[in-house]
Formats: sequence, C-alpha cells, structure tokens
Amino acid sequence: MIDWNVATSTGVRWVRPGPQISMADARRVVAELRELAAAVQDPVREVTLLPGPGHDGQVAIVDRPAWIRANVDGFRVVFDPLVEHLAERGVTPPAGSVATAVSSRVTGMQAGLILAYLAARVLGQYELFLPPDPDAGNGAAPAGRLTLVAPNIVMVERELGVDPHDFRRWVCLHEETHRTQFTSVPWLRGYVQEQMTEFLLASDLDPASILSRLRAAADAVAGAVRGTDGDSVIEAIQSPRQRAILDRLTSVMTLVEGHGDYVMDAVGPAVVPSVADIRAKFSARRRSAGRVEQVIRRLLGIELKMKQYEQGAKFVSAVVAEAGMATFNKVWTSPQTLPTKDEITRPRAWLDRVDGHGAAAG
Repeated sequence: MIDWNVATSTGVRWVRPGPQISMADARRVVAELRELAAAVQDPVREVTLLPGPGHDGQVAIVDRPAWIRANVDGFRVVFDPLVEHLAERGVTPPAGSVATAVSSRVTGMQAGLILAYLAARVLGQYELFLPPDPDAGNGAAPAGRLTLVAPNIVMVERELGVDPHDFRRWVCLHEETHRTQFTSVPWLRGYVQEQMTEFLLASDLDPASILSRLRAAADAVAGAVRGTDGDSVIEAIQSPRQRAILDRLTSVMTLVEGHGDYVMDAVGPAVVPSVADIRAKFSARRRSAGRVEQVIRRLLGIELKMKQYEQGAKFVSAVVAEAGMATFNKVWTSPQTLPTKDEITRPRAWLDRVDGHGAAAG
C-alpha cells in the first residue's frame, strides 16, 4: 500500500530547514525541554487528578527529519497488520507485482510530502504507536513516548515574541497531559487503535464506490481553493460506514486535544507566568494563516483539528466549571462514557447521560 522507505526519504528531502540557532543554544534548548518535560508532571497531575505514568517515561527531543522518521515507524505499526489482513482477504494486488510496486511508491511519495509539511509545524506529540524495543528482549513495544520538536518550538516562540522559557513549559504541559491521559486510562490506547483499524478496513473497494469518492475528493479540492465550506479530502473519500467510525474517533480525539488545551491554561500564572499572553498570541497565530496555507490545512483536515482543540477545551471547561474535575474524570471510565460527537457541543447532555446531572452549562 505505502512504500515507507520512499515516504521517509521524500519527507526528509523536502522538509524545510529549521530556524538558525547556534550549536550551544541548541544544546541548551534540548536540555531545558528535557527538564521541563519532567517538571510539568506534578502540575498536570494536580489539575487533572489523574495518576499519570508513575515514572518519567520516554522523552525524545527531535529535529524535523527525526520527527518524520518516528512517525513513519508509528505508521508501520498501525498499517502493516492491516496490509496483511487485506492480503489474506485477497483485496490487494499480490506482493511483488508491478502494480503494487508502482502504487506503493506513489503513495509513499504522497505520504512523505504530507509529513514534510507537518514536520515544520508540529510542536510536540505523544507517540502512541511505537515499534518493538530491540533492547527489551521480549519483543514488546514501549507504552508510548513524549516527543518535542525543538526547532519548531524555537521558531514559534520567536514568531510570537513570547517568553521562551514560559512557552516551552506551556507546550510541555500539553504533551504531558496526553501522556497522563494514555498512561492513566488503560483502555484508551487500544480503543483509538481499534477505531483506526476499523476505519481503514471499512473502505469500499469496488470500482463504482472508488470513482464516486474520487469525484467527491475533487469537489473538496475545488471547494478548498475557492474558500467555500465543505469536507476535507479525508472526509470526502469516506464510505458511509467510515463516517460513523470517524465520528467516534473524532469525538475521542477532540476530547483528548481539548483536555490538553484546558490543562495548558488551567495551571495558571504560578506555573507559566505569561500564560495569558502566550494563549492570546498563539490563538491569533492559529487564525492568521495565509491563503495557500488555509487551502492546505483544509485539504489535510487540519482546520478540523483546530476546531477540535477549541470544542474540546470548551467541553472540558463547561463540565469542570459545573460539576468539578472528579465528575469530568468519569469520561475516562470506559468507551461508553466518552462524549459523542453531539455531546461535545452539548456538555449538559453528556452530564445528564453519565452523571445524571441536569444543571450543566450547555
């Protein structure tokens, strides 16, 4: 399906260089980010009331090419079992065929170009899907890894003109919140992976369906260029069954992203003295993309992700303000207590369903 070696080489070749910085300053940035990743664990636990990983866990401070390589490794973990499953069902060309080789290289190049674009913009992430650790001896994969992209953090703090030490701590808070979520809630990682696998397996592979969705994708591209509302390419090419699965996946990712944004701001000036200034400038930056940037964001579904941050943070804030963090944390009880796509915008409905609480803000 995808030639990951081509994806990696294409992404590394086309990714833009990071900001100019001396080697000594780069070492200081890396050292500070590593220290902050550990220092923010207690503030995150205090705000979220979640136990967290119980140990320092893995932290990787990377440049843009390393981020690309790490994400390709993660994609392999998710996609390779899927490819094997599809091959068993006989719905993919045989391995080694010319059709397979050509199409996998093309999709590898496309994936690499997307990764090159994203690698210049991502500040950090909690990597859920890691390959097995060769040093572990049991073939098991690590639970996850907190990754920070140092050149992008430096680039954005310079663009915004904010206190760099506060900004670095603020970014670490968001990513540490994700690590706390997935290490405190045992079923969450498996649930996300299950939804992703179901989504990929739910493709309609008959020619008529493919043609219909290619036309929808073309309409989405035209709409993005015109600046009109409509689906991203990712949304446009879905089958009906995939749309239902994506609603579930979107809901959980909106929750975890919004929860991360909520914690970034909820720690307050005692932890990040200039938090209000950083939030105001960062939010303005999210909204101020140029025309070409806006088109690319819409095509890749990044605009949807930005809305997830905003909607998710509003949901968390509304529930916590009305019922408290302990009640909000019922969201982590099971997949059945996650908010639905509709409940994300109507926190009262979620409280009524999960907590029997009738007075939450809507």
